[in-house]
Amino acid sequence: MPLWTSSETMAATGGECRVPWDAQGVSIDTRTLDVGDLFVALSAERDGHDFVAQALANGAAAALVTHRPEGVGEDAPLLIVPDVLEGLIALGRAARARSEAKVIAVTGSVGKTSTKEMLKTVLQYQGRTHASVASYNNHWGVPLTLARMPAVTQFAIFEIGMNHPGEIAPLSLMVQPHVAMITTIAPAHMEAFEGIEGIAQEKSDIFAGLLPGGVAILPADVGTIDILVQAALARRATIVGFGETADAYRLTALEMHRDVTVIQARFRGTPAALRLNAVGRHFAVNAMGVLAAVEALAGDPVRAAVDLFRWKPLAGRGLRETVVLDPADNRAYVELIDDAYNANPTSMAAALEVLAASMPNQDEAQFGASRKIAILGDMLELGPDEIALHAALAHNSHLLAADVVHCVGPRMRACYEALPGDTRGRWTETAAEFSVGLGDLISAGDTVLVKGSLGSHVSMIVDLIRNLGQR
Repeated sequence: MPLWTSSETMAATGGECRVPWDAQGVSIDTRTLDVGDLFVALSAERDGHDFVAQALANGAAAALVTHRPEGVGEDAPLLIVPDVLEGLIALGRAARARSEAKVIAVTGSVGKTSTKEMLKTVLQYQGRTHASVASYNNHWGVPLTLARMPAVTQFAIFEIGMNHPGEIAPLSLMVQPHVAMITTIAPAHMEAFEGIEGIAQEKSDIFAGLLPGGVAILPADVGTIDILVQAALARRATIVGFGETADAYRLTALEMHRDVTVIQARFRGTPAALRLNAVGRHFAVNAMGVLAAVEALAGDPVRAAVDLFRWKPLAGRGLRETVVLDPADNRAYVELIDDAYNANPTSMAAALEVLAASMPNQDEAQFGASRKIAILGDMLELGPDEIALHAALAHNSHLLAADVVHCVGPRMRACYEALPGDTRGRWTETAAEFSVGLGDLISAGDTVLVKGSLGSHVSMIVDLIRNLGQR
């Protein structure tokens, strides 16, 4: 069955279409467009109308536009609306209205995407599951994800993010979740908020669209839990806590091994054990929230606890990989921890704990060639205290377990200058400068963490470390 027909989209958007068509998907990018997609001509850095002719030539079923672009024939399959973004939002709302899926919305200062991917992994073994792609969590990403949702979906997972006050509530009202989950509250995007309480208040707006009888999944360990509880109670939500101090889904103990985290937990008082195919306390805590959410969605949390081992972190979000430097020497490799997509003090501390817990394999231990190296880029959008927050990293107990710490960016210089002399490595203003001579800073047997905000461009360093294995 088609995802959308021309008549359905006209009814949803009030738009005009002269040529009938059926679409199997929805796309906003000609580079990833599949044959049969409805191309949505959004305008950002470029006007999407400039790409309509190319989209149709590449097999798009139709295009959502405000006018017929130059070079496009009068008989082209176009859905013409007054505003493209509003047209996409209308499609999203229509998709939500026709769906009988159990819907969850996920937000939080840290861990939104990883938690969403955990949920997607476990729920797809319990029913037809639809989820946000990548970090499509903003004013166009959420309606796009809704518009892509097949009518036969049984479980739907939406990630909702924000940079400024007032962004989450409209998206929650659009999604209308049965379950809303907050992963954690941490100092992120502080430039737009007066304090951590303001962030908690904004994140609690995830409950704005919660349907009657809905469930709020809350992080029990955060200092602003009272704000979240009061917001959930205002919507008459059933509250379920998760974390190391939670009553319902409690993490009681964990062991971080080379590439596995072993978890001891209590699910509503019943002891349980499970494993994650990833390393990190933060992943283990969010796994508790995932299992709470599966229960709230009327799924099977016991089956989900087993299937969680199928999940692995995405690139840039804690993905651990082995970079082989010399295929002829089974000891010539580097362990790379790619956490270069985002950073704030909370996620930085979590990543440093993973590095500190990293254990050399038998060969590395035998030959003594196993260093722990941290390459840290700027944490952005932290507000007026950003320099002090960077400097404080130098006193993190897990960072002090590193053998060498390199720093990248003007803000991270504060951390560099506060580091003990025996661990202080190299500082550069930019990732491009740091990349020069990178091969001389890394040796076989090293475990290397690369962590920083996306705008610090330390992902460039990750790519170059991967390329060391291709020489």
